[in-house]
Amino acid sequence: MRFRLPEERPAEPPTGYKIAHPVLSHDGTRAGFTGVSLGGALPYGVLAEATCVYGLRHRAPHRRCDCGFHCVHDRAAAEALLCTAEHRAAVLLEVTVLGAYIRFERGFRSARQRVRTATAGPCACGAPAVALADAGWGRPGWRALAPSCAACVRARTSVSLASFARLAGDGLRVLAAPVGRPAEDTSAGSLGVPELTAEAALLQARLDWFQTQLARLGESGAGGGARG
Repeated sequence: MRFRLPEERPAEPPTGYKIAHPVLSHDGTRAGFTGVSLGGALPYGVLAEATCVYGLRHRAPHRRCDCGFHCVHDRAAAEALLCTAEHRAAVLLEVTVLGAYIRFERGFRSARQRVRTATAGPCACGAPAVALADAGWGRPGWRALAPSCAACVRARTSVSLASFARLAGDGLRVLAAPVGRPAEDTSAGSLGVPELTAEAALLQARLDWFQTQLARLGESGAGGGARG
């Protein structure tokens, strides 16, 4: 006799929460995420299907394996993971659990998922994030990104939050968590004043940085001419 797990047929797909690192393709044309533990070497898109991370041929999720997309029921439990040093630069994801899934005490392990909202925490300096900038590490073909404020972006490869959402596609929304407060649970709406303000701040910071570099080059050129 084979043991069968009980089946659920919910009226709507369940919602889950998890953390992940945002990533940008090496050519800057695609955006996605990579996990913080199991399966972290395999970046995924907004709408993705799980495969066995061990290379086994069974469908994910398999009840005798750890494969599948993992998420937790409680948003606060996912936010708590962001407190650890190695996860400070990760973002909080709100996902829709799709396809077959296995329910466990704290969450789900599913065959498919759709990322609805990604919430970026503050920059390493403590200011609110307006962009996702090169974090200094990555995967083959993918550059990992971390939340950054306008002042800290400088010349690093970066994309604004709205640009990351556009590159990721499939209706993803990317938000900046208010500094000093947990991320607000909002997953709908169009580009508004906060997003446009962040875009303007990022562009102004880049312009200021380039003007400073041009001024330094001008001073260097003038000094060289005087010595000649």
